[in-house]
Amino acid sequence: MAIKISIYEDNITLLDSLSFLIRSTEGLEVCWASPSAVHILDQCQEKCPDIILMDIDMPELSGIEATRLVKNDFPDINVMMFTVFEDRDKIFDALCAGATGYLLKKTPSAQIISAIEELYRGGSPISSGIARKMLEYFSKPVSAEKKESYQLSQRETEILKRLVMGDSYKMVADACFISIGTVYSHINNLYKKLHVNSKSEAVIKAIRERLV
Repeated sequence: MAIKISIYEDNITLLDSLSFLIRSTEGLEVCWASPSAVHILDQCQEKCPDIILMDIDMPELSGIEATRLVKNDFPDINVMMFTVFEDRDKIFDALCAGATGYLLKKTPSAQIISAIEELYRGGSPISSGIARKMLEYFSKPVSAEKKESYQLSQRETEILKRLVMGDSYKMVADACFISIGTVYSHINNLYKKLHVNSKSEAVIKAIRERLV
């Protein structure tokens, strides 16, 4: 079964290029392509996409606001921001709205396809430049009391950091030399300690409170 993708991009040339790229890739399908997200909820209801590629700067309704609407009504749809914006506020706002991926428009075509497939498998792909900005943010001193209040183990902290950086569960398992089952066990413990119910909520909390 093909991965169904909706695209929201107000640059028509780029919208057409993305549509062609996805349609030309086996296993991927464009179910909607639009320069505006004003009617995004109706379109999600009609087309049921697995993934949405979302520009941030669009007329009438921004990509961040559109993402928030989608995640409120269709929490199982994964939204990946596809934008020129690299500033921390935009990244933070997008993640808080529910985005599970963040790619820059200068990303090569092959990496765009890889990111879509990774997102579908449960990962959170993030452009390397964005990842560096997030690492810079996390390099600032953090209150020891804040980190200790959740009583995260060293392994749980390591896994949380990798989730924030966009690693899939398999990538976490490989990097930590543990099984997928052990990763799931640690993540379940993380959810309980952080008082969250999903990976997106855990990532947002880690970013907001600088837990890693």
